[in-house]
Amino acid sequence: MRKKIIAGNWKMNLTFAEAMALADNLLDENKNIDDVEVVLASPFIFLHPLINRIQSNPNFSIAAQNCSDKIKGAFTGEIAASMLASIGVEHVILGHSERRQLYGETNSMIAAKVDRALENGVFPIFCCGELLAERNNNIHFNVVKKQLEESLFHLTSNQIDECIIAYEPVWAIGTGVTASFEQAQEMHEFIRSTISSKYSKSIAEEISILYGGSVTPANASELFDGDDIDGALVGGASLKEKDFSDIIKAMLTKI
Repeated sequence: MRKKIIAGNWKMNLTFAEAMALADNLLDENKNIDDVEVVLASPFIFLHPLINRIQSNPNFSIAAQNCSDKIKGAFTGEIAASMLASIGVEHVILGHSERRQLYGETNSMIAAKVDRALENGVFPIFCCGELLAERNNNIHFNVVKKQLEESLFHLTSNQIDECIIAYEPVWAIGTGVTASFEQAQEMHEFIRSTISSKYSKSIAEEISILYGGSVTPANASELFDGDDIDGALVGGASLKEKDFSDIIKAMLTKI
């Protein structure tokens, strides 16, 4: 069975005290979730204390929200993948649409970030997804395929097996609009088929593919009915302990 994953992307939110309180509440509320991995993607300055916090629950792990495409050097304000690995960070979100749109990250730059992460034993959560205009013009499959090809398909079979993929339609991120169950499942199935064509069906069947884009307790259960939807990358709802816990519980009911 593919790993089921519920990841929370906190983005640039919370004070230190708020972040620690949220983590403590989540740990207390979700003690027996052996079949689901919960990933907390926090701002950089919270990573190390959160790693210490989650030691009591092996079903929780910590992710960074980004890393540099460079190994090290004079890059003020950047964080190297080796730095993340050195404090025990397990995952890193790469290719998020906000990084692509606001900071000009290209597929080739994201490919380099994927390489830096894997070189240091940090597992990428690779984000892909189309703009509303691209979906309306019926090129959404081409867009996502290009993102996969240019950022991941240089990897070996063993390397891509260490990646998690998150499909996030850009038009659904932070908008309150969620892709329908049919739209989400259709794209997840396409992503898995595309990976299968490049590598093999067995490898494609092992990779967890998450849905992201205004995931809430109200829509999570329906989304998780998809054969190819293995979890969620949650934005705003991950900042609310009850909402995020309810999303975790929605996944547990499907296992």
